Amino acid sequence: MAGGFLGKTLAAVSLPVALASVTVKSLGSCSVAACRNSLSSCRFHVNSNIMSGFNGTKENSHNKARTSPYPGSKVQRSQVPNDKVDWLVEWHDYNPVEYTAVSVLAGPQWADPQITNPAGRTGLVGRGLLGRWGPNHAADPIITRWKRDRSGNKITHPISGKNILQFVAIKRKDCGEWAIPGGMVDPGEKISATLKREFGEEALNSLQKSSAEKRELQEKLQKLFNQEHLVIYKGYVDDPRNTDNAWMETEAVNYHDETGEIMDNLTLEAGDDAGKVKWMDISDKLKLYASHAQFIKSVAEKRDAHWSKDSETGCPG
Repeated sequence: MAGGFLGKTLAAVSLPVALASVTVKSLGSCSVAACRNSLSSCRFHVNSNIMSGFNGTKENSHNKARTSPYPGSKVQRSQVPNDKVDWLVEWHDYNPVEYTAVSVLAGPQWADPQITNPAGRTGLVGRGLLGRWGPNHAADPIITRWKRDRSGNKITHPISGKNILQFVAIKRKDCGEWAIPGGMVDPGEKISATLKREFGEEALNSLQKSSAEKRELQEKLQKLFNQEHLVIYKGYVDDPRNTDNAWMETEAVNYHDETGEIMDNLTLEAGDDAGKVKWMDISDKLKLYASHAQFIKSVAEKRDAHWSKDSETGCPG
């Protein structure tokens, strides 16, 4: 049991090595400060009691990990005195050498891929608010229907001549921006389950329902989420939480209620991370969180619905 825990702890300590993007270089003072702060805040340190358990002296339990040159190379480590080993000790001048062997950078099957933001630098290292190094997976359900008049007829835009599409939008509590409902994929959870769960929690307040109400809600949602759907986007998204070492990736899926009958039987009610929820007309005037406006534009194009008054549409400014 103790051995398993120690293995996990040591594995966590080795994670910064996977962040190397060059063979050998010295980190700048700004990068070091950011790295140091993110590491200490994330508790990337070995518990003192565990380390001293080998021979009773903490100083002697971390000697081989500080020897130079690094095995199989001529790389010299930065010197770390005994009193500066612990991550909890402040050391503003810590400037470690960054090294990853060429054989590892070659990308063999047993090695992790480089953990750097695929879109480029963000000006921030560490994980920020994101729990995982590398991609953090989310799912965004885009629920749509046609806008109709009181007689049930589809409403067309007077200039484009195309039918107006509506989608369920939520107002995020954290930033106050309107967005598509959605959230993080739980460990071991299928994307399809995440899409349905997140829509229920944020747009229907399912977490606050009674057991009987939840069962009834699930039956209605099954009709919506079991029908044919469109995968609008899958991959990296431009998100304010992204850093150089952790970023958001999502799968945005459109479930369309063609007749509107399914959603007519569901009452929108904001819950969980949503402060408000409502049906919103789709057009190029939308101002949405992160990359959500781009997803909505894709839905409009695929459904041949109104987006812009202009014949040549472009991304919102």
